Amino acid sequence: MRHFLTLLDISTEEARHILERAAFIKAKLKRGEAHQPLKGKTLGMIFDKASTRTRVSFEVGMYQLGGHALFLHASSTQLGRGEPVADSARVLSRMVDGVMIRTYGHDIVQNFAKHSAVPVINGLTDLTHPCQILTDVFTYEEHRGAIEGKTVAWIGDGNNMAHSWINGAVTFGYRLKLACPKGYMPDDKMLQAARHLGADISISEDPIAAVRKADLVTTDVWASMGQEAEQAKRAEAFAGYCVTEHLMAHAAPDALFMHCLPAHRGEEVSAEVIDGSQSVVWDEAENRLHAQKALLEFLLA
Repeated sequence: MRHFLTLLDISTEEARHILERAAFIKAKLKRGEAHQPLKGKTLGMIFDKASTRTRVSFEVGMYQLGGHALFLHASSTQLGRGEPVADSARVLSRMVDGVMIRTYGHDIVQNFAKHSAVPVINGLTDLTHPCQILTDVFTYEEHRGAIEGKTVAWIGDGNNMAHSWINGAVTFGYRLKLACPKGYMPDDKMLQAARHLGADISISEDPIAAVRKADLVTTDVWASMGQEAEQAKRAEAFAGYCVTEHLMAHAAPDALFMHCLPAHRGEEVSAEVIDGSQSVVWDEAENRLHAQKALLEFLLA
């Protein structure tokens, strides 16, 4: 039994296999051919954080794979009434074939996985968002070929997405350049652990230096869920970190732009960039479905 709580829970070879299967599964879907290796399987989906892409992609994905997904909001289950996470894991994992959790603390998914009898998938925590990186690498390679040896620039908050790009540098072998304002740097332990595993990662407070000659430029909102009260403070701190056409001009001529969405035009990215010719955010959003179907097949089939 395997869990997928961070990208480092799978090897490079396994990650590559998942992306190859994602391409195969997507191609079959586009041809109108059924692919249902999960007939009779069920996925319990626990949501403590709101979602659009995560819920739709996992629910539709399970249906297209021949299985069934159950939406369970934390507030309307026994978790919301104070049942210990370990007890919920013991009960739910006796009834379903897999569990996806989208929540706040990473310790919640770790504790759930520790006591679960079935695979557990991290649909997002405050620490990491590994499903998104599988999707983003899949999307980049659809457009530009192998990402190994390429340069990825992360602009903005040292948040769960930045942490996932850090882990991805280990798994996929791209060079990562992060630009984050002082006080909003990524977790240093994660950064040092990735470097120890051979990842080529640099970090500064200079967005232009990070973007220079980059093959992929990516960002996220300045205030994530649960940080709304910090919006004004963060807007001031991140004032120079908007991905604009001027900033993109420092990247490689054929650089792509990505955003995990939802996006705030005029804050972390200009409308001209996200709606421009270098943006692949809509392919990226669709590919959550295909990459996660391959992940579900890997863990549950």
